[in-house]
Amino acid sequence: MMDWTDRHDRVFLRLLSKNMLLYTEMITSKALKFGDSKKLLAHSPREHPVALQIGGSEPHEMAYAAQLGEDAGYQELNINVGCPSSRVQSGMFGACLMREPHTVAECFHAMQKVVNIPVTIKCRIGVDENDDLESLVTFIDTVASAGCSTFIIHARKAILSGLSPKENREIPPLNYERVYEVKRHFPQLHIIINGGIKDPKSALSMLEKVDGIMVGREAYQNPYILSAIDRLYYGKEQKPLSRFDVLDEYSNYIQQQLAQGVALQHMTRHILGLFKGEIGGKVFRRFLSENTHNKNSGSEIILNAKKIVMNAQKKSALHS
Repeated sequence: MMDWTDRHDRVFLRLLSKNMLLYTEMITSKALKFGDSKKLLAHSPREHPVALQIGGSEPHEMAYAAQLGEDAGYQELNINVGCPSSRVQSGMFGACLMREPHTVAECFHAMQKVVNIPVTIKCRIGVDENDDLESLVTFIDTVASAGCSTFIIHARKAILSGLSPKENREIPPLNYERVYEVKRHFPQLHIIINGGIKDPKSALSMLEKVDGIMVGREAYQNPYILSAIDRLYYGKEQKPLSRFDVLDEYSNYIQQQLAQGVALQHMTRHILGLFKGEIGGKVFRRFLSENTHNKNSGSEIILNAKKIVMNAQKKSALHS
């Protein structure tokens, strides 16, 4: 998710699950070719397993970006064919490429032949007027013919004219059945469902119809829901960290990054939803939002925020 799942967020999310596959925010192939690729691809091994998501439509550029991604240590490369922003459309990548399945197939083929790690596709169920099952099947079939075996499908169509990216995440209705139909049509493919999934536990039944689940916005806005992922999906009996333990671990990371010159708010913005729905959650968000922009603030801000939540919960317990 652009501007959301940066390297700091991924370190934070990894504290909640040791096994789930994380995705970077989308990076364009042109940015990797002509920009500071070392900075753009920088990440910590503690984030692994992590997939690099790339946007582009020029096969030779996508192949170059794929090589850089593999060399940087990513475990998977993902081609974004789902982002509906105007910036994406003007660059001829993202959701508009669903109208160009042969271009996507060429990009996939160019990437896969130069790397040894998997290349996958993330798409929508359709775009604008091309939102019928036949169009989606044609897209999947064309790209699968180039060798792609894994498709992550956001169960909403993209409306490229008239809706903002935010509206495209909310207004087009969810159509999970369309994704299930794709799986029935292509039983040999690995189909992962995405869109509007708020609770991994309640989504378990989806695995009877598809091969995997991707959680997006809810994982950012209410991240602690991911704490049960390892037990639910991977059969790992690791005891999840409490919210307070997560804060302590992330505070250590923040301290290390501050010493390297990273601004505090670039890291604390990712944890605002950690206590969502909990006593003290609102005051936790407010305290961080009001106190992390001071250039003299350090990791003690996290300790103070933790104390505020603990005091709120103790006070509530005394009154109940």
